[in-house]
Amino acid sequence: MNSNYYKTEASVEEYIKLAKDVNGGQLIEKLNNYLPSNSSLLEIGSGPGTDFRLLKRNYNVVGSDYSTEFLNRLRSNNIKDDFFNLDAITIETDKKFDGIYSNKVLQHLTDEDLSKSILRQIDILNSGGIICHSFWKGEGSEIFKGLLVNYQTAESLRNLFEDYFEILLLEEYNEFEDGDSLLLIGKKK
Repeated sequence: MNSNYYKTEASVEEYIKLAKDVNGGQLIEKLNNYLPSNSSLLEIGSGPGTDFRLLKRNYNVVGSDYSTEFLNRLRSNNIKDDFFNLDAITIETDKKFDGIYSNKVLQHLTDEDLSKSILRQIDILNSGGIICHSFWKGEGSEIFKGLLVNYQTAESLRNLFEDYFEILLLEEYNEFEDGDSLLLIGKKK
């Protein structure tokens, strides 16, 4: 994720307006079926904090983002909460979590970098930890506003995750169009 898109106040404002009606409520409802309430949870890529606020209803959430602009906003709007400056690949933290959540964040990684992120997620998950990640469904990749969008299929996600996670749920859902997105929930092996 070497783009400068989320590094300026103007681009962060643009993103917030673009995503104002989008949240991961339906994803979080599915996560609730697999991760018990009050579990510790890391959100990778908290962005404007929409999903963070929803996750806080059930979990002890630590938010994160790679963008200083987003982190500044998150910290000023949620002064009692913890937010880490984390890269989605290296996820440099000593903390361990019961779960890890991301909503259309890991799609900005190449498959090689996603594989590195998966290995790091294994390291920071407690035994039997749960992941919940969403991706745009499709094949190939493109650059959108300077950001890589690496599309995934159910098969490609299985190939990336199944050696490390028991796949509990892998299904299509609709964000803007029928079946445009994929949700993966897995349990650390």
